[in-house]
Amino acid sequence: MGMQAALHMVYPPQCMTCAALVTSDFGLCGDCWRDTPFITGLACDLCGVPLPGDDPDDRVLCDDCLTIARPWSQGRSALLYRDNARHMVLALKHGDRLDLARPAAQWLLRAAGPLIRPGMMVIPIPLHWFRLFRRKYNQAALLSAALAKGAGLPHCPDALTRHRFTGTQEGRDRDDRFANLRDAFSVPKARVRFVDQRDILLVDDVMTSGATFAAATEALFAAGASSVSVLSFARVAKDA
Repeated sequence: MGMQAALHMVYPPQCMTCAALVTSDFGLCGDCWRDTPFITGLACDLCGVPLPGDDPDDRVLCDDCLTIARPWSQGRSALLYRDNARHMVLALKHGDRLDLARPAAQWLLRAAGPLIRPGMMVIPIPLHWFRLFRRKYNQAALLSAALAKGAGLPHCPDALTRHRFTGTQEGRDRDDRFANLRDAFSVPKARVRFVDQRDILLVDDVMTSGATFAAATEALFAAGASSVSVLSFARVAKDA
């Protein structure tokens, strides 16, 4: 009997979100799996929100991405931000559930298939230093590090700095969200060499309006990035 099998006899694997017994580590039980809204099938090419219909040959965009200028090239999301996905995001962000980053990165990697290019630099959305001090870790950096490892891509967790405290976006309308994040990010001089003339994969835990991704993308282009694609673990969607 191997060590892993012995450990499973003593400590049987449990569901990541409800602690029910499952067959493998980092798994979901049947009920939690059904309550986890994975994005599959046709999706908006800029934000990853699911769309009705079959997979077409041409690029398709959701209503928001048709009306809002997106500075990045492509985007995807792994889950819709509701039900068990919301529970996992909040547990990772506020509940010290760092163990969720590993399975979440596997789902991100699957969603990122259309975005990944050889040699892409993976970069997380940063926290302001004050929020990082209080939380002790950046959940986006945990996700991006695990994703980069799984994809075999380079990772630079401090390529971006959030040099202005922007507070919470909750309760703000779309215009206020974009205004609040304007000029909030920059690339430190010491990290420009990791961004200049590179294809960038920008990672965050949740995408709502896209304001955070837009401000960070503009900072990366100002530092010489060749292209930017965005990837979120969960996507807030209307009527989802």
